[in-house]
Amino acid sequence: MPSSRPHVYSPYTADAARLLGAQIRLARRERRWSQDELAERAGITARTVYKIEHGDLSVRLGSAFELAALVGVPLFHAERGRLDADLDRVQARSALLPRPTRSTGEVHDDF
Repeated sequence: MPSSRPHVYSPYTADAARLLGAQIRLARRERRWSQDELAERAGITARTVYKIEHGDLSVRLGSAFELAALVGVPLFHAERGRLDADLDRVQARSALLPRPTRSTGEVHDDF
């Protein structure tokens, strides 16, 4: 059963969401787009654009990333090639780590 308590985010997370939202809002305004225009381009509601621009952490991550991409706010690197290279590097490092094992719940301690 889902909890009815709201999730409490760290100050760092809240600040990061507000920063991303402010960057998206600035870039949108520099393009002279309304929230309605950006919402239409992203396939979301203007209310969701408003929430993202104000750092609301209840919105979908994909929606926030899509707005950033549409208005030209770089999330990790300005160049797409660097993002791809970083993803490849992280996947290669991850492949070197041991696979998780599944516990059967039984303990075999007979040495």
